[in-house]
Amino acid sequence: MRVMLHACCGPCLIEPFDALVTEHEVTVCYANPNIHPLSEYRRRLETLLDYADSRGIEVLEEPYEIATWMRAVAGLEDDYPGRCTACFRLRLGMVAERAAALGYDAVATTLTVSPYQDPDSIREAGVEACAAAGVRYLDTDFRDRYRTATDRSRTLGMYRQNYCGCLLSDVEAQQQREARRARRG
Repeated sequence: MRVMLHACCGPCLIEPFDALVTEHEVTVCYANPNIHPLSEYRRRLETLLDYADSRGIEVLEEPYEIATWMRAVAGLEDDYPGRCTACFRLRLGMVAERAAALGYDAVATTLTVSPYQDPDSIREAGVEACAAAGVRYLDTDFRDRYRTATDRSRTLGMYRQNYCGCLLSDVEAQQQREARRARRG
């Protein structure tokens, strides 16, 4: 089966790609208009491309248009789970449309490697986006591979970010770090 794998970053690509490529023909698609600022977007893309080049992995990139993400989450800024589901739907929809246009059978995502993401929201968004595009959503859960992916990415010296990617998650992550520091005292 030909699978287009949505990738959010290089470290999260490692294990999902290895798991899928044993059974499928896999092409990676970097579709992340949510990432802010642009320098962060480029840094994550560069890390992903460096790893992909070292492995001979084909990577497609969707256009970076932050305004598209802003429209997708408008009105959900203070609704953390709702905002994330809308963001997943946007990104997986972009990949599903590209996959359908290029004749792929299915779409999967590296988002499910993170224990910090809601797999039910990812599944919901993926199923909906893929149904709209006419491709299958390959429901995968790679969370059991997170530790290995983290270890491998550190060994490879990959850039590892400390927030999901969007402006709102960056602010929320900074607030959480400050609260932990304040509790420690």
